[in-house]
Amino acid sequence: MRSMDGLRFAVGTLSVFPVRVERVDRRVAGQAMALAPAVGLALGLVAGLPPALLGGRPLLGAALAIALLALFTRALHLDGLADLADGLGSAKPAAQALDIMKKSDIGPFGVVTLVLTLLVQVAALASIGGGHLVRHAALVTACLAGRLALTWACREGVPAARPEGLGAMVAGTVRRPAAVLVTVAALVVAAVIGLVAAGGLEELPPAGALAAPAALLAGLAAALLLLRRARRRLGGITGDVLGALVETATTAALVAYALLA
Repeated sequence: MRSMDGLRFAVGTLSVFPVRVERVDRRVAGQAMALAPAVGLALGLVAGLPPALLGGRPLLGAALAIALLALFTRALHLDGLADLADGLGSAKPAAQALDIMKKSDIGPFGVVTLVLTLLVQVAALASIGGGHLVRHAALVTACLAGRLALTWACREGVPAARPEGLGAMVAGTVRRPAAVLVTVAALVVAAVIGLVAAGGLEELPPAGALAAPAALLAGLAAALLLLRRARRRLGGITGDVLGALVETATTAALVAYALLA
């Protein structure tokens, strides 16, 4: 079934989990990018185990959770973030900036961006009060937001910056109604997660229960702002841009959750 092809492609591209990808074309790529938040949900649930197991040591649990995310994604999104930072930070024309992004080394803009992003992610996750369930919910929500950013970055009308590569494969493959539907589903999932973490339905949901959907939207908004910047500077998306969007949305969602919960 094509839907299973899309799911396998999503899991194989966005995680380290071993899957057998049998078919790859633009239709399958579009299904994969629409299903990307489901992969984010799985990653968040698994990577959130350290905060749950180390409830009395939130800083250590947060650091281990972010490390697990990097491990489960082969650090590809972090690599994309660093490459995009070097490309945009160079202030070069689009063609030269894209060449800088293709290089295997990481420049000063990339290093600083990586260090600050990881510090903010760990600090935000560790600072969330309410117990380990709330921190777990925050991480799942952030992972959802990161992969939802991919769905919107690959929607119709968003071009690729290069004629080859992952960006060219997935650019423009998700129809806008599908992106809206996936967003609604992600918001429902985030709301349920927030309610469970905040104590259930025995009483009116506390303000913390609303933090999950609000953080999801904040993460998506931050990623869309970066996408707009990348389109203006580079002409479209690349694999590095997509990775940077994931990390940007994840970080913004964690910060928003820490401020709202």
